[in-house]
Amino acid sequence: MSIFNEINLNKQLKNAIKDLGFINQTPIQEKTFSKILAGNDLVGISQTGTGKTIAYCLPLLQELSYSKQNNPRILILLPTRELVNQVVRTLFMLTKYVSCRIVGVYGGTNMNTQKIWLEEGADIIVATPGRLYDLALCRALQLKGIKKVVIDEVDIMLDLGFHFQLTNIFDLLPAKKQNIMFSATMTEDVEIIIKSFYSKAEKIQIALSGTPLNNISQTKYAVPNYYTKENLLSHILKDKTEMRKVLVFVSSKRIADRLYESMSEHYISELAIIHSNKSQNYRFKAITQYDEGKTRILIATDIIARGLDLNKISHVINFDTPKFAENYMHRIGRTGRAAEKGNSILFYTEEESKYKNNIEQLMNMDIPEVTLPDEVKVTQELTAEESRKRGKNIFRNIKKVERENSGFHEKKAKNMKVNDRDKWRKERGKKYKKPKSRGDKGVNLRKK
Repeated sequence: MSIFNEINLNKQLKNAIKDLGFINQTPIQEKTFSKILAGNDLVGISQTGTGKTIAYCLPLLQELSYSKQNNPRILILLPTRELVNQVVRTLFMLTKYVSCRIVGVYGGTNMNTQKIWLEEGADIIVATPGRLYDLALCRALQLKGIKKVVIDEVDIMLDLGFHFQLTNIFDLLPAKKQNIMFSATMTEDVEIIIKSFYSKAEKIQIALSGTPLNNISQTKYAVPNYYTKENLLSHILKDKTEMRKVLVFVSSKRIADRLYESMSEHYISELAIIHSNKSQNYRFKAITQYDEGKTRILIATDIIARGLDLNKISHVINFDTPKFAENYMHRIGRTGRAAEKGNSILFYTEEESKYKNNIEQLMNMDIPEVTLPDEVKVTQELTAEESRKRGKNIFRNIKKVERENSGFHEKKAKNMKVNDRDKWRKERGKKYKKPKSRGDKGVNLRKK
């Protein structure tokens, strides 16, 4: 493993790295540093939480020389506003001892303010695809000076529907440039982007997304229903010494709001919530307070399952089992970062057991199961969604049993006939035969 002091970095960047407390490079940083400096197109596949942001920021800053030109020379594309804000903060910390103009732009905020920032000039622009494309279309941003393009978390970017914007952005960019891509997974859509816009890209793969980090301890609980999950979560969170900083993932905004309201009865001063229906200012405030330790518990949807570097999360609790196994890997990657010990807890119901099985199959391991504590109340109360689902299943099972017990027999011979859709047409043809020709019919009429 290489240490930062031994790699080809200028003095200013080494001082910034020292201030951040970084000593050793992670595998993705070590493998990609020299490749990016070489100027070739690169695709890095690495599990979330392995230091991808530093992996591309350092070599880009190492080669970035001072310039007075207004148009940016480096473009970094990210799928969400939160990630843009995080990467901008990282770049500010790395450029503490050098002169570098960094601008972050994203949707949901005043575009006129961002236009003013760009008029003052930028060396690096960090952006979401939608807002970048809007700024380029109104000519507030010139992309002709771009020399290097980084697309981070490209798989989630495509999942969010940014394929159209990405394609159009590439059309606006210079043909001669270095393309760098980082992703946690390799999908068909990602392959299409690589084949369409990358020239002989070298692939570097570190820690497949189905490979759990060794420093993350995993456990699971079989829970009968939603309200028992609430009781279990409330019980687990009581241990403040163990549960120092907890991230609770749920499957939808509606469940997030419902769970927040329920947990507020016991943990209101320690609780925060984040999902896409919350305003941008609210989301930033919730993340900042949680990251700084002002709140202990954060309830969130998968909007923050990827990329965000939140400090020292002791536990990730999957309140709902994710439908896609890879999302589980991204969720638990929020803990155990920078080689620290992390913990993951999974709640699953009978309906969610198939998703749990898919997760274990992807990881090629069985998650150790823990029995419900005696103090946790197991309730029979169901949510409206659970009642509807289980009602349908019960009805189907009853009908199935009725069929099996009804003396069901094979079809009788008369019912074994194959339906001939053209039979009626054939029968009518036999009864109402057409004349051999109209001419003959006309001749016969004249004779009469």
